[in-house]
Amino acid sequence: MDQPLSHHLLTMAYQNAWANHRLAKACGQLSQAEFVAQRVSFFPSIKATLNHILTCDWFYVDALERELRGESPHPDCYVFFTQDEPFDTSVDLKREQSLVDRRLIAYCEPLQDADLDRVVTIARAHPQRDSRLRMLAHLFEHQLHHRGQVHAMLSGTSVKPPQLDEFFCAGEAALRAEDFAELGWTEEQIWGCRTSTQTLTE
Repeated sequence: MDQPLSHHLLTMAYQNAWANHRLAKACGQLSQAEFVAQRVSFFPSIKATLNHILTCDWFYVDALERELRGESPHPDCYVFFTQDEPFDTSVDLKREQSLVDRRLIAYCEPLQDADLDRVVTIARAHPQRDSRLRMLAHLFEHQLHHRGQVHAMLSGTSVKPPQLDEFFCAGEAALRAEDFAELGWTEEQIWGCRTSTQTLTE
């Protein structure tokens, strides 16, 4: 059946959390030395790149949530970048990334197509104003871009990079069943009627 654009954004939020979960499981198998080792990429280590994904997610999800609640933009939006790398271990990063991923799912869950043109403002020095749709699209692209860099860096470690180049193909549900069980999700939760994010496990 046809799905509205707002539902596609919700599936993207789920896919983002799923990909981060897979990537975090792989990074959790690295030694700390491999995790922090200098490598060739935009950011010089797996640790640095995962921290960047996280802090940018904090930055954008905060702005989206504030607009949804009818609040003013964060008066000091750069507070999320006070530390370039706030977490040192893959365990801590996995925990914090999961929390913001679930916030993003919760944000996308009630969206309706009619609301996607509403403007979200980030109080940069020159304020950034984008529609909800554009800001979400930008955020998903940012996550994909930097996850790909971590994936490539994993190729130079003792841990095999996980498969991340897929969406939710209907015939491959069995291949993601283990991940979904770990995340507390079902296929129906994503593709059926919209359900409460309270069903998501911590």
